[in-house]
Amino acid sequence: MDAKNANVKAWPLQGLSDHVRAAPTPAVPRPAREEAEAAVRTLLAYIGDDPNREGLLDTPKRVIGAFDELYQGYRECPAEVLDRTFGETAGYDDFVLVKDISFNSHCEHHMMPFTGRAHIAYMPVERVVGLSKLGRLVDVYAKRLQTQEHMTSQIATAINEILKPRGVAVLIEAEHTCMAHRGVAKQGATTVTTHFTGVFRDDPKELVRFMTMLRGAHG
Repeated sequence: MDAKNANVKAWPLQGLSDHVRAAPTPAVPRPAREEAEAAVRTLLAYIGDDPNREGLLDTPKRVIGAFDELYQGYRECPAEVLDRTFGETAGYDDFVLVKDISFNSHCEHHMMPFTGRAHIAYMPVERVVGLSKLGRLVDVYAKRLQTQEHMTSQIATAINEILKPRGVAVLIEAEHTCMAHRGVAKQGATTVTTHFTGVFRDDPKELVRFMTMLRGAHG
């Protein structure tokens, strides 16, 4: 499905949801890097440490550099990730399933990490997308401040609107450090979220097949 000589087609962008068609537009002007580093120094002082001690002198610069990487999804467009499809499928008429797509994200409530795996299936209509693009799509949304529920819905919506398949199934399972390391401190608890469209929502047999294939992978 990633063949170089496949019949590649760019997908039209008309009628797509805002979060699918473009990278987010900041609601407020983006601060200068120096302002962001100053904010980190303020937080270091707030927790009771000395921003001017040797071990912390370069910490603001490192933190902002890490933020640029961890939140790069704000600068990426889902439609561009899925913008090219392949038509040489030799009449393939079953669903495509990519399991165990690992991701790292951050909860928008506490800015603490949550990590897990995404499982994505879609039932193509004539055309398919390169398999690696589904992993890239997960990262576009994961590398933003998120709730797991919203991320699950956004991934499914993007695939549904751009590829226009007969159905989409997205299941995400993750562990949240805001639950494991603070508050109730329940380590090992896993949150599972799902979003189904088309045949996966309307045909119980297809949903059962999807879930059975996942259970087979994880025992």
